[in-house]
Amino acid sequence: MERRRMDAALLVLLLGHLAAALEVPLDLPQPPTITHQSPKDYIIDPRENIIIHCEAKGKPHPSFSWTRNGTHFDIDDDPNVSMRPHSGTLVVDISRAKAEQYECVYQCTARNKHGTAVSNNIVVQQSRSPLWSKEKIKPIVVQEGVSLVLPCRPPAGLPPPIIFWMDNYFQRLPQSNRVSQSLNGDLYFSNVLREDSRSDYICYARFPYTQTIQQKQPISVRVLSLDAINDTMAAFYNDTDLFSDDPADERKPTFLVPSGPSSSKTVLRGQVLEMECIAEGLPTPDVSWTKLSGELPAKRTYFLHYQRTLRIVNVSESDAGDYRCTARNKLGTVHHNIHVMVKAAPYWISGAPRNLVLAPGENGVLTCRASGTPKPSITWAMNGIPIENSPKDLSRTVEDDTIIFTDVQTGSSAVYQCNVSNPYGYLLSNAFVNVLSEPPRVLTPANKVYQVIKNHRALIDCASFGSPIPKITWFKDSRSSTLDGDPYILHDNGTLEIHTAQAHNSGKYTCVARNSLGKEENHIQLEVKEPTRILKQPEYKEVQRGRSAVFQCKVKHDPSLIPTMTWLKDDGELPDDERLIVDSDSLTISEVTENDAGVYTCIMNTTLDHDSASAELTVVEATPTPAVVSERPDPPTDLELTDQKKRSVQLTWTPGDEHNSPIQKFLIQYEDSLHHRGHWHNLTEVAGTKTTAHLKLSPYAHYTFRVLALNGVDFSRPSLSSRMFKTEPAAPDENPSGVQGFGTEHDNLVISWKPLSGLQSNGPGLHYRVMWRKKAVNSEWITATVANTSKFVVTGTPTFVPYELKVRAVNDHGAAPEPAIAHGFSGEDLPVAAPDNVQPMVLNSTLAEVHWDPVPSKLIRGHLKGYKVYYWRERSLHKHNPHHVEKQILTFSGNHSHGKLPGLHPFSLYSFNVRIYNGKGEGPPSPTQEFETPEGVPGAPTSLLVTNTDLDSLTLEWSPPHVRNGRITGYTLKYQPVNNSNELGPVEEVALPANETSVTLSNLRHSTRYKFYLNAKTVRGAGPAISQETVTIMDEALISQLDVDVGTGAGALPASPFGSVNSSMGEDGALISWEYWGPEKNVYVEYKLENSEGEEEWQKELVNGSQNVVLKGLKGGLSYKVRLVAKGHHDQPLHLSRELLVRVPAVASRQVDIATQGWFIGLMCAIALLILILLIICFIQRNKGGKYPVKEKEDAHTDPEFQPMKDDDCTFGEYSDNEDHKPLKGSRTPSNGTVKRDDSDDSLVDYGEGGDGQFNEDGSFIGQYSGKSVSRETAEGHESSEAPSPINAMNSLNSFV
Repeated sequence: MERRRMDAALLVLLLGHLAAALEVPLDLPQPPTITHQSPKDYIIDPRENIIIHCEAKGKPHPSFSWTRNGTHFDIDDDPNVSMRPHSGTLVVDISRAKAEQYECVYQCTARNKHGTAVSNNIVVQQSRSPLWSKEKIKPIVVQEGVSLVLPCRPPAGLPPPIIFWMDNYFQRLPQSNRVSQSLNGDLYFSNVLREDSRSDYICYARFPYTQTIQQKQPISVRVLSLDAINDTMAAFYNDTDLFSDDPADERKPTFLVPSGPSSSKTVLRGQVLEMECIAEGLPTPDVSWTKLSGELPAKRTYFLHYQRTLRIVNVSESDAGDYRCTARNKLGTVHHNIHVMVKAAPYWISGAPRNLVLAPGENGVLTCRASGTPKPSITWAMNGIPIENSPKDLSRTVEDDTIIFTDVQTGSSAVYQCNVSNPYGYLLSNAFVNVLSEPPRVLTPANKVYQVIKNHRALIDCASFGSPIPKITWFKDSRSSTLDGDPYILHDNGTLEIHTAQAHNSGKYTCVARNSLGKEENHIQLEVKEPTRILKQPEYKEVQRGRSAVFQCKVKHDPSLIPTMTWLKDDGELPDDERLIVDSDSLTISEVTENDAGVYTCIMNTTLDHDSASAELTVVEATPTPAVVSERPDPPTDLELTDQKKRSVQLTWTPGDEHNSPIQKFLIQYEDSLHHRGHWHNLTEVAGTKTTAHLKLSPYAHYTFRVLALNGVDFSRPSLSSRMFKTEPAAPDENPSGVQGFGTEHDNLVISWKPLSGLQSNGPGLHYRVMWRKKAVNSEWITATVANTSKFVVTGTPTFVPYELKVRAVNDHGAAPEPAIAHGFSGEDLPVAAPDNVQPMVLNSTLAEVHWDPVPSKLIRGHLKGYKVYYWRERSLHKHNPHHVEKQILTFSGNHSHGKLPGLHPFSLYSFNVRIYNGKGEGPPSPTQEFETPEGVPGAPTSLLVTNTDLDSLTLEWSPPHVRNGRITGYTLKYQPVNNSNELGPVEEVALPANETSVTLSNLRHSTRYKFYLNAKTVRGAGPAISQETVTIMDEALISQLDVDVGTGAGALPASPFGSVNSSMGEDGALISWEYWGPEKNVYVEYKLENSEGEEEWQKELVNGSQNVVLKGLKGGLSYKVRLVAKGHHDQPLHLSRELLVRVPAVASRQVDIATQGWFIGLMCAIALLILILLIICFIQRNKGGKYPVKEKEDAHTDPEFQPMKDDDCTFGEYSDNEDHKPLKGSRTPSNGTVKRDDSDDSLVDYGEGGDGQFNEDGSFIGQYSGKSVSRETAEGHESSEAPSPINAMNSLNSFV
């Protein structure tokens, strides 16, 4: 068993008063003492304000001043520097200045009338994280097997950066015995392999103060084998084999760092010594370290970077000497010796000088004892002035590192500075000499209680102060004698020690502090406690897997201490597993697995001590059995009753067979054959590892017990019953619960309760003693005895009177304890009075408040539930509104004297009354009163329509508000333009009289969308507005830009926001483009088949913010109707463009569009010019040859196949006309009897190059015109059958070329 005991740490802490600086209470006069200052080398973050700390204490509180670079620093002259109140701490605001300006050496001075203390020299430097100098790093190509050094050379920062190597993915580059990083950050390869080839060797420098990381340019390394080098170089040197085919030579180690056979290194005492040896060679050499002049300090030595670096922390003088690093591989060994010299900055030998508090006439010594290498020099100053320049003091003698004071006098208090320095640093310490006359005072709190464990050391503190230093004496209890000598030890600082405390050492102790000026005493209590001990330790367990393990840990401890039990597994916390159950004195592990094996430790902790014990658990495989089948356990057997008492008994049993499933718990049931024969009740449960249970019982019962076992399958059958155990009757332990009193009628009181059960009766003859009385001081209790029931009715009571109630259980063996008093009321009746002084107060047009005087309590005749206000709207005060009667009820629960009626209609007449109600119902109403609500703001106008829209004017028509809430005094109309990006323009406002319902606005801008707001007004103000939007008609200049098929409505001006809508076919589909200047943001393109039935829906595509769209998926050979739709708000009409007819070719061309080729355009121009010349010649010849009736030629040609050429027959193009045409007299029409406006109007056949046209012998043209040519002439107003003139023919060709 592990026994842990308290060590001497507490003694060291308490005795530390002797070594610590003397603390003078702050209410006594004393020179300054610096309590906090910034470090000597103070590195600051340039992004934050500079804070230079200087805190001091003293009486009176000291004042502060600073020097900067050795001269006085006037803080008031620098607006960026401030000093904290009641402190010497400087705060430099760098938001208005650069931190570089304040990189100086600072020293703080704290002074009061008793002396001056100074701080260290604080060197302020800002941290720096400079950028890497830009350089172009050439790729490195090396032969496999050679050594390689990748330089890092980070920028110099303050403090120096932390170096690491990573790749492009910010993953650390792997290092090994072969590849390691040196102390200066370079990456060394003892030999390179082909897998070292990569282009992202990146050196990173992290600057800790600014938390920034700088990155060097990536270094690319390519490692080539000998074959690869030969192949590369042969091309330049006529295939000469520059290298042999043998692999790179193996070689013995040589050192890359450091160079030469030996080197030296200087380190300061207390710092970290780091030495490195990095070797190259093939195979990779191993590095080892030895100290030639002694042994390496085991606890302070560390090997880093795969043995390449030796680190010794907290260096001392003993670490000086010669060290050797050795690198070896199978080909040889190489050594390097390093001579280490240890220097030391000054350090204290016995601590810094301590403050002296002396009484007048006393002697004292200040000692400044320090060492260093080389030996430091010591100088003294007084109040910041070199002591040789200070006023002479005959009581003071300076001897090297000591100042001796003899027969000091009042007024010679001062602060002395000791400065110890050598080339490696300095120490500066302040110590004051305070000359005081002060009677003793005890600083330890009065009546403090110390607790200690028996047989342990007891330390009782009595900290004191006085000048001269007080003498401490101790007494115990009766003060018969001072405590001095065995077993007591009195320390110089007043602490009383008892080396081995026993129980008889407990008691009251008194410490007395005396000096020549007086005495003071303090009382302290010592309590010696019994130790904590583990009586039954956990034992070694070997458990089969799947079974349960139980560790016992029974503990004894002092009853006045609060214990805490903790279990550990392998000296760590227990796993968070529900299988591990911790009880007060045991640990149970169910269904043990291999992971549960280990050492388990129970630890009992108190506030003063602890004890622990451990045991091991070994898990073994269960004995293999064929086809293990788990069943429910057998019932327990051998039930026995022991330790029989009046109200308890102990039940023990023997568990049955578990049937391969551990028992989880036992359920104990009982039968009370006296009260519930044949009924079994659950009594308690215990863990499956226990076989006993202590059962608490009730009196006057005939108990029989049985036990059931539960495993992972099910409960077992019940065990056989135990023998009967009869408990003796007794008086009831408890009274009925739930006692309450209420009335069912206005003149009765019903007292009810929850009766006791048979077990609760505790004996025969159970009945109840019911008691009641009016809740008054001198009223007497009235008692009635009733049988075993649950209520009692008292009749003839006054209405609603408070009563006090008690119900007591009684049986043949006595009465239960005195019952608690319950409270109730007799029956309620309806209130007999209505609230008085009912007054309405109208707060605004929709809210009124009703006030009333509360009804007296005696007239309520019941529990006051609240008040109800019945109110209804008689009618509106407006002549147009009909009569309204709709009663409403507002209930105000509780004792209110006023209530608010919300949601009223403005400008209306209301009636109301008030009633009180209690638990029985409502009382009579108060007299009905009336009040009128004032006018309110009206509702929005019912409608707002825009009519008679013109270029610069329109008419607005509206209907008055449905909800007027008063008399309408007028309307306010506001309107403003809206641009294409839905931005609102300036607002115009028009005031309109109440009797108008329309207005015409003029001087509006054409083609502009306007938004209108109209609201009505009463004397109370304007109501909500109704809004509407519309667009003024576009002017003629804008209309002329629209490509609109006006048809028969050519005289109408469109109001659509869409301009010209065009289409063209491409490989991806039909390109639809348009112009749009409307404000709506929801714009769609819709399309459907040309000959579709009327009910077919338009297909939609959203094109918000665009001016074109490509319709994909259109079927070839079909025609589609396409239109644009602009949709505004839900209450605004749709805007539609004209419908465009788009034909999709039957077969999409897969060839290059030659129409865009330059050679094709030139060829077409030449052909057109030839045709033009030919036509002119033809027309001239025809005019010479006379006229030929076209009608006769048409009749002569009856070929039904003769039709005008269509787009698919390679016509030159399409000519579109927007008017209906009639065929010319004598012209040929298509077979369907119509003239197709969309087909080509001209073809080569029309001008004599077709099969039916030819030239006569005299050169005259004897062909005929197709229907399309005639149709075009008809459109131009020519209705004769004469041939067209050359001018018209040229105009026709211009439409193609």
